[in-house]
Amino acid sequence: MELNYKEVGAGKPLIILHGLFGSLDNWITIARKLETKRRVYLVDQRNHGHSPHSDVFTYEAMADDLKAFADSHHLIDFELLGHSMGGKSAMVFATQFPDFVEKLIVVDIAPRYYPVHHGTIINGLRSINLASLTSRNEADEILQKSIPDFGVRQFLLKNLKRTAEGFDWKTNLDVIERDIEEVGKALPDASVYDGPTLFIRGELSDYVHEDDMTLIHRHFPEARLRTVKGAGHWVHAEEPASFFDEIIHFIES
Repeated sequence: MELNYKEVGAGKPLIILHGLFGSLDNWITIARKLETKRRVYLVDQRNHGHSPHSDVFTYEAMADDLKAFADSHHLIDFELLGHSMGGKSAMVFATQFPDFVEKLIVVDIAPRYYPVHHGTIINGLRSINLASLTSRNEADEILQKSIPDFGVRQFLLKNLKRTAEGFDWKTNLDVIERDIEEVGKALPDASVYDGPTLFIRGELSDYVHEDDMTLIHRHFPEARLRTVKGAGHWVHAEEPASFFDEIIHFIES
């Protein structure tokens, strides 16, 4: 699968993977801050953004997509960063293809199993009738009934696109809804990456706990954990300056 991507900056390569219902656009601000220090590749994962849709939606498939991307761009010994679902993708890739990853950064996700908790989002998106939708404002008004948080709605509505027939979703909502259990899967027991690894969590997020470190070190023996104060799950968007400082300290150490 040929993934959609954007490249900025120059120097050592760094690949960034977004989370569920996200896209490479969510990471442009961070990429611009990094462009004087790294050649940053922002990648849309399958069934997201402008990358192709597929009936297969697993972390193994996403890791294979990234391997094909690295091969086609002649990338090796790169730094890899992933947020949430993208963090799981990055973990799977690093454990399957460790020789490609010089350093790994995982943002606000652990290698454990997570119960499905995206029902409200999926139901909210399903409540928008694309056939009769006339504007993004209308979509926002509909979504507000189930998702009161303005920032979350704006994040989700970035997935709307205009077509010749009207509106459609950039994400493959049918497959994501069908295979949503895949998103919460734990890393396979035997998976290990022993390179330098940084886990970053948001202080206000509930995704990564102190007691997750036992499991994290089982899969990533060289891992360290840093907490960004004042940030929730979208660490890079909520506290970008502190998040950027953590990244720079790690990749330049």
